[in-house]
Amino acid sequence: MHTVWKGAISFGLVHVPVKMFSATEDKDISLRYIHKECGSPLSYVRKCPVCDKEVAWEEIGKGYEYDKGKFVLFDKEELEQLTEVSSKNITILDFVDLTEIDPIYFQKTYYLSPDQAGANAYRLLMEAMRQTGKIGIAKISIRSKSSLAAIRVLSDCLSIETIYYPDEVRPVSQVPGLPEPGIVNDKELDMAKLLISQLSTPFEPGKYTDDYRQRMLDLITHKIAGEEFHIAPARQESNVIDLMAALQASIEAVQHIPADPGPSAASATTKAKAGASRKKTVAAKPAKTADGAAVVDEATGPIPVIAPKPKRRTAKSKEPGA
Repeated sequence: MHTVWKGAISFGLVHVPVKMFSATEDKDISLRYIHKECGSPLSYVRKCPVCDKEVAWEEIGKGYEYDKGKFVLFDKEELEQLTEVSSKNITILDFVDLTEIDPIYFQKTYYLSPDQAGANAYRLLMEAMRQTGKIGIAKISIRSKSSLAAIRVLSDCLSIETIYYPDEVRPVSQVPGLPEPGIVNDKELDMAKLLISQLSTPFEPGKYTDDYRQRMLDLITHKIAGEEFHIAPARQESNVIDLMAALQASIEAVQHIPADPGPSAASATTKAKAGASRKKTVAAKPAKTADGAAVVDEATGPIPVIAPKPKRRTAKSKEPGA
């Protein structure tokens, strides 16, 4: 893993030297802009509209637009001074319960490992947080960006998740078109709760896949090979207006999803069907051995036997002299 940050965690007067690594990676498939006429990729050109010329990186600075077309400019040294003090330290401000933080605040997760001779302090902080069930709320600056962060124990590793400041989260009151508070139909509510119960399952991250990325990779593979590739049309969703009917149909669809039987279950089912079929075609009387004991099959139980039907005596079959 590539180290993205080095510094120390401090809580009280205790300092824990750490290195930071990205815990996640972006697997989006990147597409470039191509000139259709010649098939060449297009490049991004930094051009000044006033001077009408391309600008090199060493000629570029940073500025803030405080009014339309008016900027205050900053030197690189000025910006570095702003982050110089806080960029190498993760200061834990408070310890809280993880359940107190709404997921809307979380941004990106990083792993932390001990640096230099910080293994003992690292292990101490991790074990203390594990046993108290608390997470640390801290401040951190990464690439000149100041963020709040949540430090928590993840398996046998400390992780840190950057979180938004409260004023960076838009209030729900700004969302347009939210329904007014009202009474929910009791029958519809019971059906909705039943549907949620039917669809409830333990969270297993491994069963979720990026279907779009897989289709894109398949399309790229076929195009490289010069093959045609047709994507099946998306399933048309039914426009069900009756909410009760939609809930009922959803519950029925969930209940009729066949379970995946294991090998032993499939074998038992096959044997049971074979036994049932045999019982339908034979008499109920079980077969017996010479001493009168019933013959038993370990899989299907007593084996029935068909008693031969007696032949009807006809005039031709009568014995002479009868």
